[in-house]
Amino acid sequence: MKTKDQIQLEALEAIGTKKNAGIEVSMGVGKCLLGLKHMAKNYSDISRFLVVAPRTRIFDSWHDDAVKFDYEYLIDHIEFTTYISLVKQEFNYDVIYLDECHSLKENYAEWLKAFEETGGKVIGLTGTYPVYNSSEKGKMCNRFCPKVYSYATDEAVEDKILNDYQIYVHKLRLRSERTIPRKTKTGKVFYTSEIKDYGYWSDRVDTATTDKSKQIATIQRMKCLQKFSLKVDYAKALLQHSTKKTIVFASTQKQADEICKHSVHSKNRQSTLNLDNFKIGAITKLSAVEQLSEGVTIPGLKVGIILHSYGNNRKAAQKIGRMLRLNPDDTANIHILCYENSIDKRWVEDALHHFDESKVKWVEPWFQPANVY
Repeated sequence: MKTKDQIQLEALEAIGTKKNAGIEVSMGVGKCLLGLKHMAKNYSDISRFLVVAPRTRIFDSWHDDAVKFDYEYLIDHIEFTTYISLVKQEFNYDVIYLDECHSLKENYAEWLKAFEETGGKVIGLTGTYPVYNSSEKGKMCNRFCPKVYSYATDEAVEDKILNDYQIYVHKLRLRSERTIPRKTKTGKVFYTSEIKDYGYWSDRVDTATTDKSKQIATIQRMKCLQKFSLKVDYAKALLQHSTKKTIVFASTQKQADEICKHSVHSKNRQSTLNLDNFKIGAITKLSAVEQLSEGVTIPGLKVGIILHSYGNNRKAAQKIGRMLRLNPDDTANIHILCYENSIDKRWVEDALHHFDESKVKWVEPWFQPANVY
């Protein structure tokens, strides 16, 4: 059984003196601390380090860990920037740390090449290293921070760094009832069903003659799946029957407000109060939109309900990760809702690709309330 210190030591040894290296480590291992330890190994009085992250709030984790683990002396030698602002930075750094390196895009390549020419090192850190294929992020990571070490979520569960989990994928089917109002170009209103609406946009995807028209149709198909009411109704039924601390991840603010009395999103003035009360256990049910999936730790969170996954294993892992901070002997239950008779099934399969198959169960609907079927 490995400890966090052993894992970090293995990762540092894998980096060694390499100028370009990528590290994939599970949540709970201490990604920022690993970066700080690498800084300490490369430190001198004139050292300069650059930390790059997709969101500014991630910088707080680096600062907090530096203070907590006696690396405070490094703070004056660290600059922080977002990926969007990376190309505006100078090249006079010894090492740059690409936090959440899966955020790399091709428009950063020119700057990174120029930085390499100065002799600087590039270290990538992530919990979900992109698979190397024709994808933009896969190519960029393989080029500038090729993976040299990996420690997966299921290894962290086995080593008691994270608690165990069970994932239930609820196999829902798009409704055939004509309940969705649509307007013609002349303003006339007609009603269609979820399955017909989905079929319309799927046909548009399949018959698209240009990349742009296919992209538009694909986005519209995703949006129509987001807006259907079936998952919202089913999530409310799941939440009603839950007796443990439970969070629901919705796609929109409207959904979050409809599913639960207490919600967290940018337009809810009670968001901070709701989240604080949820953390301390004053309330035990909460709904949120996508942005809560990162950067928030909630004690005792044992149940999660995820409405949509979109085939994104990184976002799925971040949401599931909210439930993996329990005591090592506890088990979290994660419910993912899936439209089985649609592209959603493939999205869920892709999103769960890196999770232990033995801990993923595809189940028939648990509830049959009138407003669900």
